[in-house]
Amino acid sequence: MIQREDILSIEYLKKTEFTGCHQGMRYRLEGVKGADGEKTLRCTVWPEPFNFVKTLEEKKESEEFPFGEDGVTDAVAWMNERLVEEKDKWGHAGDNWD
Repeated sequence: MIQREDILSIEYLKKTEFTGCHQGMRYRLEGVKGADGEKTLRCTVWPEPFNFVKTLEEKKESEEFPFGEDGVTDAVAWMNERLVEEKDKWGHAGDNWD
């Protein structure tokens, strides 16, 4: 499971995105402007092996959270839910080389 400690600080996220991977699932957290103009934390997950730019949009799942520590905690919980609910997808991520 992904832990909060695996994600860099909110101060880091204020400046740039953070990417990582866990058991075949890649993820990216970034600050973006929400629909109301407020900054939100967007979390995107996709199957390995490719990076964010090279992965087709239809293979990515995103969710937005409040920008802050609570949002990071919620994003980690959401990523862990994705890991459990889509276990086969991540388990076969290495098959995606074609």
